[in-house]
Amino acid sequence: MSERFSVIVIGGGHAGVEAAWAAANVLRQPGSVALVTLDPDKIGVMSCNPAIGGLAKGQLVREIDALNGLMGLATDATGIQFRVLNTSKGAAVRGPRAQCDKHAYAREVQRLVRERPEIVVVPGSTERLLIDDNTIVGVGVAAPGQPGRERVLLADAVVLTTGTFMRGLMHTGDQQTPGGRFGEAPAVGIAAELRRLGFELGRLKTGTPPRLDRASLDWDSLPEQLGDAAPEPFSDLSGLSGDAIASGLAYASVFPALPQVSCRETTTTTGIHDLIRANLDRAPMYSGQISSAGPRYCPSIEDKVVRFADRAAHGVYLEPESLDPDTHGAHWIYCNGISTSLPADVQQRIVRGMPGCERARILRFGYAVEYDMVRPHQIAATCQTKRFAGLFLAGQINCTSGYEEAAGQGLVAGLNAARHALGLDLITIGRDEAYIGVLLDDLATKTPVEPYRMFTSRAEHRLLLRADNAADRLGPRAAEWGLMGGLNPKGDVPDERTALRARVYERRREQLAAMERAIAAARVSDGDQKVLLAEVLRRPETTTEQMLGFLAGFAAIGTLARGVAFTAHTNAFYARYIDRARAEVRRLREVEHRPIPAMLPDELLAHLRSEARAALRKFTPATLGQAGRLEGFSPADVGLLRVLIEKHGRAKR
Repeated sequence: MSERFSVIVIGGGHAGVEAAWAAANVLRQPGSVALVTLDPDKIGVMSCNPAIGGLAKGQLVREIDALNGLMGLATDATGIQFRVLNTSKGAAVRGPRAQCDKHAYAREVQRLVRERPEIVVVPGSTERLLIDDNTIVGVGVAAPGQPGRERVLLADAVVLTTGTFMRGLMHTGDQQTPGGRFGEAPAVGIAAELRRLGFELGRLKTGTPPRLDRASLDWDSLPEQLGDAAPEPFSDLSGLSGDAIASGLAYASVFPALPQVSCRETTTTTGIHDLIRANLDRAPMYSGQISSAGPRYCPSIEDKVVRFADRAAHGVYLEPESLDPDTHGAHWIYCNGISTSLPADVQQRIVRGMPGCERARILRFGYAVEYDMVRPHQIAATCQTKRFAGLFLAGQINCTSGYEEAAGQGLVAGLNAARHALGLDLITIGRDEAYIGVLLDDLATKTPVEPYRMFTSRAEHRLLLRADNAADRLGPRAAEWGLMGGLNPKGDVPDERTALRARVYERRREQLAAMERAIAAARVSDGDQKVLLAEVLRRPETTTEQMLGFLAGFAAIGTLARGVAFTAHTNAFYARYIDRARAEVRRLREVEHRPIPAMLPDELLAHLRSEARAALRKFTPATLGQAGRLEGFSPADVGLLRVLIEKHGRAKR
């Protein structure tokens, strides 16, 4: 017997839950989305760092929220320390970050998923992908504890989000344990199935640090790292102000929802570095036990000591993982900065060599995880595979690293899987629209040699892609693409949260427009003369609070949310640069979105350099803009390809 769904999502991690949530937002029909996961109790688990956001990653989370995703909601409900990073720099590179109670976060994600009648959670391991005429039609799921018994699920689209579980292998010293996360078995069958279907797979590595018992640390002796005095939420639905309620938005919540905590700082020492060097032959990355690449920008402590041999110390942040003790009464502390796969005895000496940790008790030793991924040149920027229609990949299976990168891909994959199921065109998010668009375009046009991590430096339009204006950029697109519902003629599930979000978007739009009109009209005293407020706001010393003081007499504005005021001030401060950036986007758009025909004749392509032809064959870019970012493609190649496409078009006419 088989069961029928519109969309099947495989994997309950950050990519999987966001994919299922997005598909549910589009389809709005009970039982239309299956979420297949090895263990339903592990949905939304924070496998490594108990934090969301950061530099560039915070922008991703804000974009996910603007597109009606769930990561921002779950973070705001479970954050125990909120900080905006890079506040000494410009607004374009600031990144909101939240330390979360990791157990509360998983519970909140599971609660949100349970709320959706569209989503059916299916326990089991996916062992088969069912293909018919180069189109996926379903999956075969092995029921847990019932070897040999298969549950067949049929669907119009499938999203595969295996995370670190695909042939996952954990390393601590020379000890190797199959698994994608501590205490959890790997997914083995799906890797063999993907190879059978012709996908090119690769092998990557990630790692995690030891966890300590807070009671064993000299906590109060260490420097304190505090959160922001006035925390900022990730979601536009969190902590709505009295102004919002007065405007008819029947929603208000306490933010932050949980008590706020501080973290502590410590460091490694030269003695620890000498110890690590003396034991490199026991480190899997250096002994030859692991040959796959790890994340360069989140290196293990072994890598740091080798690569930065001149450094006498490396900073380590001791971060509480939860407000509640575990069953044994221990409060777990995450050692951010010493990810390692060294043997347990060496890890013990490393930890106890750090100030404040001389008597530390390790609750769990660090380990590395090797896992299979699908080389991402085999997907389009829509997350759909180029080999099979209706099959979408998202998360670490696409050679990425991080909760936020996975969630952003999951949202796009779930959105497009639902659109595919409805017979609608798939959407591609532009590099000038969102960091999510930058991420997916990079994956579709590059061959990563290490897990991909998002940075502000990857976004050439970052002044337009700030964390504060995510709702302004993407709120209208969420409605247009169907993430606010309304595309499925059979959809009949009302969603009060989405209806509220639509009202919040509209209220924010009105507030921002009123504020910017007031700024454009206002003149303020500047010494002995009156000058335009817009001119004053371009001065670095002018603050948002001062701007609001200048505008206090404008009754039409009313009480404004802090976030709207910050956006208005930032837009005014960077006005000339924003205008220039938008003009550049318009100039590039014609080339960026010019489609490349799927079947250009070989005799035409023969005019291109062999390196450019090879890049076209490998990546099959959808547009000239993508072609211009391919490895081996030069600006001259783009110009020639454009001429060849025009010639091909004239010949067809």
